[in-house]
Amino acid sequence: MGDVGFPVEVIGGVPVVAAPEDIDITNAEGLRAALGQAAGGGHETLVVDLTRTRFCDSAAIHALVDAHKRARAAGGQVLLAVSGTAVPRIFEITGIDRVLPRFPSVAEALEHIPAAERPGPPPG
Repeated sequence: MGDVGFPVEVIGGVPVVAAPEDIDITNAEGLRAALGQAAGGGHETLVVDLTRTRFCDSAAIHALVDAHKRARAAGGQVLLAVSGTAVPRIFEITGIDRVLPRFPSVAEALEHIPAAERPGPPPG
């Protein structure tokens, strides 16, 4: 699928992966690749922006869980920004909402990350 649909932007030292409206078997490898790219370069913690996403299938969930496992092993975390009702419902049914913290916006997810987990020099 190339890099269409999963741009990575660094906000306040934290990579944010933006997802499209639909994530399924046809583009889940693109999500997996973007999550891997975002986690590279010393970024253990990242945010996945699913605020535009209206559907995700098991392939997307597997990519998110794999990213979560890698982040936890490196001492970080994966935070989800999710809005609407469809995707949160999928996460509730599958139990992913008990594994990955979710927030209604990217800004709120970023606020949840302690300064100590942000790359770069400590504030001061």
